[in-house]
Amino acid sequence: MIRKRVVDAIAVFVLSTVAVLTAWCGFQSSKWGGEMSIAFSEASSARVQSTDFASQARDARANDQAIWVQWVLATDQGDAQLAGYIEQRFSPEFAVAFDAWNAGDREARGPFALEDYVPPGTAKAAELSERADSRFQDALENNQRGDNYSILTVLFALVLFLTAMSQRELQPWVVRVLLGLAIVVAAAGVVILLTFPVRI
Repeated sequence: MIRKRVVDAIAVFVLSTVAVLTAWCGFQSSKWGGEMSIAFSEASSARVQSTDFASQARDARANDQAIWVQWVLATDQGDAQLAGYIEQRFSPEFAVAFDAWNAGDREARGPFALEDYVPPGTAKAAELSERADSRFQDALENNQRGDNYSILTVLFALVLFLTAMSQRELQPWVVRVLLGLAIVVAAAGVVILLTFPVRI
C-alpha cells in the first residue's frame, strides 16, 4: 500500500513537472517563431533597400558613362574647350576616378575600370545586401530553434503518455517499467532542454 502511494506520488510529480516543461517548450517555440518572422521581414526589407541603392548606383554609372562618351568624342576631335567644359560636369565620384586615371598616365582602360570609381549607392547597397544575408541566416537559425522546442514538446508528450499509462490497473512490474521509462525520457528531455537558447 505504501509502495503504491510512493508510485502515485512520483507519477503526480512527473506529470506536474513535465506539464510545465511542455508548456515552456510551446512558449519558447512560439517566441522563436516570432523571432524568425521578424528576421525574415528585416532581411526582405534590407534586400529591397539594397536593390534601390543598387539601382541608384546603376543610374549614376549610366549618367557618368554618357558624359564620358561625350568627353571621348570631344577629345578625339581635338576640341579642348568642349572637353574642358564636359570635365567640369563630371560627377564628384567620376571626377575622382578621372583624376586617378589621368595621374596613372591613362594606362587603365578608363576611369570606370579603377577602384577609385564608386558611384553613389554602391557602398550602401553592399551594406544592406550583407545585412539581408545576415538576417536571413538568423531567421533560418531561429526557425530551427523553434523546431527543436517543438520536437521536445513531442518528447515530453511521450513522458505524459507513459506516466498516465503507469496509473492504470496493471501488473506492478509493468507500472514500474512504464514509470521508470517516463522518468528516463523526462530526464533526457530536461538535459536537452538545458542546451537550448532561451528567449523571453
